[in-house]
Amino acid sequence: MIQYVPKRLQYTDLYVQQFGIESCAPGHHFGPAVRDYYLIHYILDGRGVFRVGSNRYTLQAGEGFLITPDIVTYYEADQRQPWHYCWVGFQGHQAESILAEAGLSAVQPIFRYDQDARLRQEFMRMIKTGQLDYAGELHLLGTLYRLLSLLVQTNPVKPTDKRTGKKEAYAKKVLEFIEAHYSEKITVTQAAQFVGLDRSYLCSLFRQYFHCSIQQYLIQFRMKKAAELLENPELVIGDVARSVGYTDPLLFSKTFKKHTGQSPKHYREQV
Repeated sequence: MIQYVPKRLQYTDLYVQQFGIESCAPGHHFGPAVRDYYLIHYILDGRGVFRVGSNRYTLQAGEGFLITPDIVTYYEADQRQPWHYCWVGFQGHQAESILAEAGLSAVQPIFRYDQDARLRQEFMRMIKTGQLDYAGELHLLGTLYRLLSLLVQTNPVKPTDKRTGKKEAYAKKVLEFIEAHYSEKITVTQAAQFVGLDRSYLCSLFRQYFHCSIQQYLIQFRMKKAAELLENPELVIGDVARSVGYTDPLLFSKTFKKHTGQSPKHYREQV
């Protein structure tokens, strides 16, 4: 059983992408393959093998594994005792940092949770979610936070430098500001005021984590949104320009061509 969840634009910090449960047939496998989101499997019963890179892990009930985006992985159910597992796939700006608090990453993808039934209960609560209307999606999100909180609580190694996490949170808060206000005439100074940091210091932090300037990211984000809007034939180029924060259609066209190699008109024709 697998359930896919539509992404709501207001959920950017963390959101559920899919979830499910399966009693696998002997030898059932998936991969080698990559995902573009985070995926946690938790084993309820049985055994199996998880491989990532040169590492091979034999896992059983009470254990689980994390698949991280863009990493090749392979997993296979045991021939004699095939595993019965549940899973949840998710994304969001906070996903990586929360997983790090739980001691999970591409380097350390394995966890154990067998001291009580709470993690299993959270997965079952997720799987029993009814119709995925707005309330249902909020319920799923709450369940995901509780599930991750259990993994954080059981992490034997706690982060020693909270300042690093706080710096990253400041940098990611700029992303929230841009995604909420990219259609307006915003400035880097306004972003710094929103975050509550000195402009120069924030610019340095942002470049450290995202390897580009705030202004560069803003333009890239606007051009990405513009490309999506250009697929709507009801919008003229000027409408698209205003929708992504440009009052001058000519400047918008020059910027779009610089970043995509095509004029907005030509891009639309290609689409």
